[in-house]
Amino acid sequence: MFLRDLVSGEYQDQVGKAGNAVGEIAISGITADSRKVEPGMLFVALSGTKADGAAYVTDAVSRGAAAVVAGHAVEASVPVFVVDNPRRFLALAAARFFGRQPETMVAVTGTAGKTSVASFTRQIWVEAGYPAAQIGTTGVVSLTRNEYGSLTTPDPVGLHKLLAELADEGVTHAAMEASSHGLDQSRLDGVKLAAAAFTNLGRDHMDYHPTIEDYMAAKMRLFDTLLPKGSPAVIFADDPWSAEAIRVATKAGHDVRTVGRNGTFLSLKRVEHFRHKQVAEVHAGDEIHEVHIPLAGDFQIANALVAAGLAISTGVAVPVALKALEKLVGASGRLELVGNSKNGALAYVDYAHKPDALENVLNSVRPFTTGRVIVVFGCGGDRDKGKRPIMGEIACRLADIVIVTDDNPRSEVPAVIRSEIMAAAPKGIEIGDRSQAIRAGVAMLSAGDTLVVAGKGHEEGQTVGDVTLPFSDHTELRKALEEFEH
Repeated sequence: MFLRDLVSGEYQDQVGKAGNAVGEIAISGITADSRKVEPGMLFVALSGTKADGAAYVTDAVSRGAAAVVAGHAVEASVPVFVVDNPRRFLALAAARFFGRQPETMVAVTGTAGKTSVASFTRQIWVEAGYPAAQIGTTGVVSLTRNEYGSLTTPDPVGLHKLLAELADEGVTHAAMEASSHGLDQSRLDGVKLAAAAFTNLGRDHMDYHPTIEDYMAAKMRLFDTLLPKGSPAVIFADDPWSAEAIRVATKAGHDVRTVGRNGTFLSLKRVEHFRHKQVAEVHAGDEIHEVHIPLAGDFQIANALVAAGLAISTGVAVPVALKALEKLVGASGRLELVGNSKNGALAYVDYAHKPDALENVLNSVRPFTTGRVIVVFGCGGDRDKGKRPIMGEIACRLADIVIVTDDNPRSEVPAVIRSEIMAAAPKGIEIGDRSQAIRAGVAMLSAGDTLVVAGKGHEEGQTVGDVTLPFSDHTELRKALEEFEH
């Protein structure tokens, strides 16, 4: 493949300034990591928060880079051309280099629910007979793979390589999560979207985005920049930020389809809550459907309706999509029932690590809890410190027993993080060791109680300093339940 084949229309003029000969260079691959450069590859120098990729041009060239793309002029012994947005260039070039992706791609953004919506959409497609996949926080699930991952939105080169692999294995439909970081850094540019969705917006990533408005604007790039005009935009209608999402999607010329209690595309009229399921009345046009969703929590109904909206918007008949909701399997670590105590109390693991998510999960378990709600949680180090007292207050207000513990302290002193939570959680019990905190929560369980271990969800490690130690809330919770079974 030649360099000219990697350049999309918007960069043709910028490539031309470097001379026609540049376009004739044979390219064997593309990367933004100089350590991964092999002979004949194109190196794209990206500016980050910690370093400027231009500083690694010499290393890339020494490893055999055939050409360099950068955001400003750099000295190199190989052809260099400057573009105004190297991140977007990288994503579009990666899409052209790998070439193939599933025919029907959808993306979902929002603070909470992205993983569940992507998973539910895949499950509905599969039930409707489509070979489908999902990409996101919990990894990749497709016809042939179930791989654990850690990034909500992969880097462009890895993403487009993955999309090509999925297409080659026969996947025709794929749902992916769109994080604010991924959208802001142009990682999804080049993905050919058939539809997109918005779930909600709450406090998160305030260590990256200057304001909540900047955070929302990053999310909205999915609609105002990436989704082709006229495409379906499925928006959950019951969130405080729903009106803004609707405004942006409408202004961008999309076919806005709202879901939820205030929705018009899929309208939720009535819900009955049970311990292990919910029964919902959903109106779709002139039809009324009774849907049994085998998952607890209002937020799971919201996620299910957004997923159904995406599935219907990509060709699944309404009755088929809503019927498929009755077979949903929850995403790992999303209000996942891990087990119950010998007296019948329920014990859940949930990924809630931000204020709105913690509030949602605690509110969700209350309707079917006849006894006490017990929560075990902490806050991550090197992240938004402002949410710590907010989460402490939420836990004390909505749970009967609060145990504050560690959750990926990273480079910070764990006791300091806990103290910042405890400042707003006067009734909290402080137990730094997470496994001991979980054990203490289980030991307190009485008949009718519900225990929620929140924060890590599907994660399989605890990051202390710069080391990630093996740790699973699922494993520790099961061990504690078994210990107190005897």
